Amino acid sequence: MPGKGTSPERETRPYRYHACVNSQARASDAESDQPVKQSILHIALVVRDYDEAIAFYTQKLHFTLVEDTYQPEQDKRWVVVAPPGSSGATLLLARASKPEQLPFIGSQTGGRVFLFLNSDDFWRDYDEMRANGIHFVRPPKEESYGMLAVFEDLYGNLWDLLQINANHPLYGRSS
Repeated sequence: MPGKGTSPERETRPYRYHACVNSQARASDAESDQPVKQSILHIALVVRDYDEAIAFYTQKLHFTLVEDTYQPEQDKRWVVVAPPGSSGATLLLARASKPEQLPFIGSQTGGRVFLFLNSDDFWRDYDEMRANGIHFVRPPKEESYGMLAVFEDLYGNLWDLLQINANHPLYGRSS
């Protein structure tokens, strides 16, 4: 059932891109029948220290260091890591730069699970993560959507390690 203020036609119709080429363009000239394709590129994760975060993600979780670029005008680094084999969203490791950001290190979601690491082999990754000293706060559990365990990163942010079942609607979206 559609939500308040929506119509069934709007909910089932694919979103289409409408853009103006310049301020003089008419809307009818700028409309396209091409569906919009968007994606989340980075998720910012507030960290205490760039190098300790890089070491954790690349050595303990085997993430790839995609970029580490110093930005002198802002006296910060642009540090991006990604899970192995992933072509989806990446993590932007953002060092807390103001005192008011410090309390959010390790608690970006107020104690809820923050990030979801999908695996093509749950038990391989679970066993390796435990061998690498990753602390799991909830043991493995079979759910209707797949295998799941909750771990914490070096700052205490909670993550789900999961393997989605092949019959689940999200299966294949993370490849």
